[in-house]
Amino acid sequence: MTKPQIRPATGAQYSRIHGVGGYRPVRVIPNSEVLEWIDSSDEWIRTRSGIAERRWAGPEESVAEMSLQAAGKAVAQAGISPEQIGGVIVATVSHLKQTPAIATEIAERLGCGTAPAFDISAACAGFGYGLGLADGMIRGGNAEYVLVIGVERLSDLTDKSDRSTAFIFGDGAGAAIVGPSDTPGIGKLIWGSDGSQSDVISQTQAWDTAFAKPDAINGPGEEQDHKWPALRMDGQPVFRWAVWEMAKVAQQALDAAGITADQLGAFIPHQANMRITDAMIKALKLPASVPVARDIAETGNTSAASIPLAMERMLESGEAHSGDLALIIGFGAGLVYAAAVVTLP
Repeated sequence: MTKPQIRPATGAQYSRIHGVGGYRPVRVIPNSEVLEWIDSSDEWIRTRSGIAERRWAGPEESVAEMSLQAAGKAVAQAGISPEQIGGVIVATVSHLKQTPAIATEIAERLGCGTAPAFDISAACAGFGYGLGLADGMIRGGNAEYVLVIGVERLSDLTDKSDRSTAFIFGDGAGAAIVGPSDTPGIGKLIWGSDGSQSDVISQTQAWDTAFAKPDAINGPGEEQDHKWPALRMDGQPVFRWAVWEMAKVAQQALDAAGITADQLGAFIPHQANMRITDAMIKALKLPASVPVARDIAETGNTSAASIPLAMERMLESGEAHSGDLALIIGFGAGLVYAAAVVTLP
């Protein structure tokens, strides 16, 4: 007797990004304001990071609100309706509510019906991870269109007294609609992790130790030193890892896509540090004619939001064009990374 077989799901042969959108908070924090918190100088901050200013969200600019603004622009550019979205993926490390996922609220408020919605935590590689998941969902027949959002309110996790990180982080949201394509629009994702270096970028305290019940750590009646957790980073190991290892990952993404550096229409790395970007350009032997995203000067490091924010700006400014090939790469806490060649919407 023949055993019954599961009917295979069938999806699109290929996928691509159909639309992109971003949201940048209203409040601008120039280096001059940061210098009120730490003993430094504008020249030191610019030389070390390339950052001149960053955006910090106000009380009304929540993770959900920023995401909805970015998503609305991506949906409009893609020319679809929210009802056509078959999945919502939100990459973030700064939605401070453990459960439910913020993606479910975004899906409901955007009008995506009962589309599956979930959050992922992959720090600065989060958008790339989301893109890979969306590509698999579409080609696997589990969705026609997927909304991928990278969003952060890192100002909530910034220690303004920490001279090594107070100037780095910014807030914002970037979104992309991924859908079916007649031609390959997303190359093989080169992604991975190195948990042996999990301590070089991390939260200073776990939530349970920061806000434990009185009898969990201290004895009855004893005072506790409650301090809001913040992000900390050991800069030198991170810099060396990003410069030496991530250039190799970026090259692997080019090779997997069958593309050479001189065929790119844009290079959009995670906006971590201008010196890291310059080192990767040199290692990849990127021609001077290829536009490079340098949003960090005005946005700071927005983690999961940085790549879609930079992509939107390059397209809006005319620095990059629809149909161009772009190399994207994200890397950060974990340590984690994700790189791919994509066709710009």
